[in-house]
Formats: sequence, structure tokens, C-alpha cells
Amino acid sequence: MTSILIADDEKEIVDLVKLYLQNEGYTILQAYDGAQVWEMVQKEALDLVVLDIMMPEMDGLEVCRLMRQEGITTPILMLSAKAEDNDKIMGLLTGADDYMVKPFNPLELSVRVKAILRRVQMMNKEQLGSTQGNQLVLGPIVVDRELHTVMVHEKELHLTTSEFDILFLLANEPGRVFSSELIFERIWQEKALGASKTVMVHISNLRDKLKDAMDGENVIKTIWGVGYKIEI
Repeated sequence: MTSILIADDEKEIVDLVKLYLQNEGYTILQAYDGAQVWEMVQKEALDLVVLDIMMPEMDGLEVCRLMRQEGITTPILMLSAKAEDNDKIMGLLTGADDYMVKPFNPLELSVRVKAILRRVQMMNKEQLGSTQGNQLVLGPIVVDRELHTVMVHEKELHLTTSEFDILFLLANEPGRVFSSELIFERIWQEKALGASKTVMVHISNLRDKLKDAMDGENVIKTIWGVGYKIEI
């Protein structure tokens, strides 16, 4: 059974989202402040967290940041009343997989949830390209599709679901340049309408993590005006 945590300090929003997602057959857990969320993500087996930014005790950005720092890769769909690009980028930079602005259509949220969960399921089932078993090996980088792990110089690198998917896509065809639109459509399974900033933020996070793990070597290249590629 798929378990989803809905976290918002507004009970009406939690109840509304819960109603729609329960109708889809998901098991729903609830939280109303950031400290409660942080406690639950450490002990519950969750498939997704729907996380509001503005919450008491600890805001959603801090919860997201802590989750990623501790290697908790559970996908996060972030909610916010702020519609500015900078707020969306900040949410994605902290490790969120997707972002929705309040007020939102609960049917659209349900579609977004299904898309994120579908990506995780596909990631666990699909075997893309030329692999060694379930692994892609690119120099010191070993990406294991089945275990959902990335090893760099034999040390594990913690990535979000979106970062892992992008790395697997690029590493599956090293040297090939992927446009932002193609990356978005392959990973999010949606039409890429104004999605370049979303891809840019995830690429930036992924690049920084790889550079840190590889002693400053930059393996994800930006081809200006075209897209991105991975090259060792």
C-alpha cells in the first residue's frame, strides 16, 4: 500500500487533500507542524511527502533540507502560497521534487502525485541502455538502478529521486546533449511548458554533489543554448 504524508498547518487543506488521495487508494498520514513531520519521516516508511513551506515549529524548507542532509530520499511535493520564481527555486534547491502554489486544484495535485509515484515505480522496474546487470558504470561513478544508489569512488552519494533520475538518464548516454525540455519530459512525464528553471535547479544540485564527491571535477557540462551532458 502506498503511504503519503500530508503536512500543512491548515487542517482544511490536509482534510481536502486527504479526501482526494484516499479516493485514489493511498494510505494517508497527517502532520500539522514541521517538528512532527521530521519525527515521522525518520520512523515511517513513506512513499511521498506533500509538504507545506509555512508551518510552525520548523518550516517546510528546513524539514526538506534536513531530510536530504540525512540521506532520506523520499520524494517531496512542496506547497507554498508564494508564487514567485525565487520561492519555487528555493524549494527545489533544498531538495523538493516538485512544487505547487496555493491555492491549487486538488485534481491537479492528485495528478502530480501520480506522476511522482509513477516515476519512482518506473525507476524500480525499468532497465535502460547498456548496463552491467542493474548498474551503469561511468569512470568512478556507479549508478545502481535496482538499489537506487550512486557510488562515487566507492562512497555512497545521496541524491533525491529527481537527481537520481536525471543522472541515470545522462549516464545512460554519456556525451549526448539533452535539452531541458527533453529531460523534463523524460523524467516528469509531462509536457515541458516553461520547465527549464526546474531542470536547471535540479542539474545545479546534482552537479554540485558530484563535484564534491569527485574532488572538484565537473562531469556535467552545460552546452549553452542546447542542454546538458555528462562526460568523464
